[in-house]
Amino acid sequence: MNTQDLIQSIKRISDANGISGFEDEVLSVIREEGADLGTFTEDRIRNLYLYRHENKTGLPIVQLNSHTDEVGFMVKAIRPDGMIEFITIGGWIPTNVPAHMVRIRNKDGVYIPAVVASKPPHFMSEAEKKAPLEITNLVLDVGASSSDEVIHDYRIGIAAPVVPEVTCTYDEKHGLFIGKAFDCRIGCASTLATLKDLQGTELKVNLVGDFSSQEEVGTRGSIVSANTIKADLAIVFEGCPADDTVVPAYQAQTCLKKGPMLRHIDSRMITNPRFQRYALDLAEQLGIPVQEAVRSAGATNGAPIHLANDGIPAIVIGVPVRYAHTHYGISALYDVEQAVRLAKEILLRMDNQIIRSF
Repeated sequence: MNTQDLIQSIKRISDANGISGFEDEVLSVIREEGADLGTFTEDRIRNLYLYRHENKTGLPIVQLNSHTDEVGFMVKAIRPDGMIEFITIGGWIPTNVPAHMVRIRNKDGVYIPAVVASKPPHFMSEAEKKAPLEITNLVLDVGASSSDEVIHDYRIGIAAPVVPEVTCTYDEKHGLFIGKAFDCRIGCASTLATLKDLQGTELKVNLVGDFSSQEEVGTRGSIVSANTIKADLAIVFEGCPADDTVVPAYQAQTCLKKGPMLRHIDSRMITNPRFQRYALDLAEQLGIPVQEAVRSAGATNGAPIHLANDGIPAIVIGVPVRYAHTHYGISALYDVEQAVRLAKEILLRMDNQIIRSF
């Protein structure tokens, strides 16, 4: 594994702008990062597929999924005073949104910086100060003074996509990334890294990298990709919410620097227990650190994938992300490396007989 290549890949893919439905920039970066790995194709919902050069006719297909979209916002209306109303795309807590910078894509494809603004405390009543914050209390401010200026000068219109204004950084001393969209750009980088590590290696399965769209609004892209690839097995890479700072230590199941998390269940998927056991046993055998999780909420692209066709055995390899679905996530390079290592070791051993046993 080329560590520096992985670091740069994570930073580039994280920095790319792309809320659900507007993942174009992300796809361009992934195409560049994976240019030597195989053949790319794309469908009409903007799922991007990477078919490995080494694939052979007649072998079982393994789908390596990750999603390209990020949570963000969309312009809803422009007020006469130039303030911009917006809606959320994906799951946000209102209190995490204000007083941050964002980028609004205008009609020319240029991203315009803006502040997520709220009514200053100097002008709020005591009742307003104590009231729960709602997204409708917030606006985007590009510095304009009229709707005409926003529309004609800044060229911002209705339905313009909006992303957090964040540049990914890597702290080499502590092995930590801080950036946006780690859910699931870290997954995209993991898919690419797995394919890079296996480049030129003969396998008993065919690999298809599946960079799917619109996960944050209902796993929509993977519904299409699962029916396109028609895989026999699936590994879903995901940037999973870390819990090591929010629950008692004995309950923590997704901690930074303790390896990837393999979830047994969430709100929409019971992980195939035989494939899950295979992955956990292999990790123990090879000394790959992993964490096990039982989740009553949340979901991943594993949900539609494991229900596709006549059922696809799937596991989720989750990289812990502190503060997912906010402007700034924190993730560890170590966890990404171990996630890629686990996927690689599974694929090196996988064959039709093992798949049938699941």
